[in-house]
Amino acid sequence: MTQTTAPGRDRYSAVAIALHWLIAALILTNIGLAWYFDDLTGLARVAPTQLHKSIGITVLLLSVLRLAWRLVSPAPPLPADTKPWERLLAGGVHGLFYVVMLGLPLTGWAMVSASPLIHVFPIKLFDKVPWPAIGPLTSLPPDQMKSAHKALELSHGLLGKLTYVLIVLHVGAALMHQFVRRDVIVSRMIPFLRRA
Repeated sequence: MTQTTAPGRDRYSAVAIALHWLIAALILTNIGLAWYFDDLTGLARVAPTQLHKSIGITVLLLSVLRLAWRLVSPAPPLPADTKPWERLLAGGVHGLFYVVMLGLPLTGWAMVSASPLIHVFPIKLFDKVPWPAIGPLTSLPPDQMKSAHKALELSHGLLGKLTYVLIVLHVGAALMHQFVRRDVIVSRMIPFLRRA
């Protein structure tokens, strides 16, 4: 099957590729950390939780950069023979990935800000760089803080579950394109992969 794209626009830019894989690695690391510290209690939970926060804020910053780069350097067009429903699904999954890449760290940041523990364990990126809490949340009355924390925790958890669904869809689509259709889609994002 012949795939056609505009000349010179058949691959993502090096910056987009680097940001894609770096953010993906950080998100997967944070998922692993969340599974790990979920079973911990007391002080044993502090270090992995703090690392989780640091990685989350890093994902937030890199995602803002990635979104800005996407506006400057748009994605290469899909092959001309891509079906309309495939374009819609691909666009939906990519759009929802931006929702979780921004929403997960923002709800996490807000959640820890709406906790009395923020005064005991402030956010310090990689144990070095102080990161501010969200001020209005840190000064809520105790009952309001508890309610806000619960709502943010629920939102963070739901976005986490959405992330699992999106990863399955994204990886499944990539495998299908690479091994079933054998087209150029995956090679656009993997620098060393041979193009079909």
